[in-house]
Amino acid sequence: MFSPEGPSLRELAVQALSSVERGYDLLAPKFDATPFRTPETVLDATASALHRMGPFGTGLDLCCGTGAGIGVLRRVCRERVTGADFSAGMLAVARRRVRGAGPPVDLVRADARALPFGPAFDLVVSFGAFGHFLPSERPQLFAQVRSVLRPGGRFVFPVAAPARPGSAAYWMLLGFDAVMRVRNAVWRPPFVMYYRTMPFSALGRELSGAGFRVRLQPLPEFGRRADGSPRVRLVVATRPQDR
Repeated sequence: MFSPEGPSLRELAVQALSSVERGYDLLAPKFDATPFRTPETVLDATASALHRMGPFGTGLDLCCGTGAGIGVLRRVCRERVTGADFSAGMLAVARRRVRGAGPPVDLVRADARALPFGPAFDLVVSFGAFGHFLPSERPQLFAQVRSVLRPGGRFVFPVAAPARPGSAAYWMLLGFDAVMRVRNAVWRPPFVMYYRTMPFSALGRELSGAGFRVRLQPLPEFGRRADGSPRVRLVVATRPQDR
């Protein structure tokens, strides 16, 4: 799973027994060499879809990590891009990565559940972060995202189709979540990272409850499953215009 540049088994064990924040501080220098980083194929497909929706003025990468999503925003935003994450280590790596042409970038250490912004953004994206929030925390998280969007602004993120019951991916994700639940039952501080806590049905309901209009857009680059359903969708949640 890991390249030679990635973390060792010992390093992963230390990170897994830390808090989420401390674990990512430790993992940050080698994070981009792990399978946890969002693949370029997903980033490119999302950027292509956003190009068709845009252009946008200002953008926020929520839980930006080492800055993979910031690169997407710099392709589709004209004015300014912001990355927010609560790991100082991940932000330090992101600062080193931000270079080249594009709008200026601000990197802010912040908790996604208490964002230090007003309604300043036309677009918010997030990649691979929602497993770090318990189901009970998502309504607050989505309300925070809505609060930092301008009227008409969009909250956009990719979601893969759920693994089919009985498939290898299904059992792998189920096993991972089970291990994390046992770990959090016997060890403190907790490390919240689950893969199977955000079904489509709950996602649409919670975003609508936070005041968004929600639609799902297939990402054609990933094709369709045997039953015709998209392998990957883009969630597009829009803050309605004020009346």
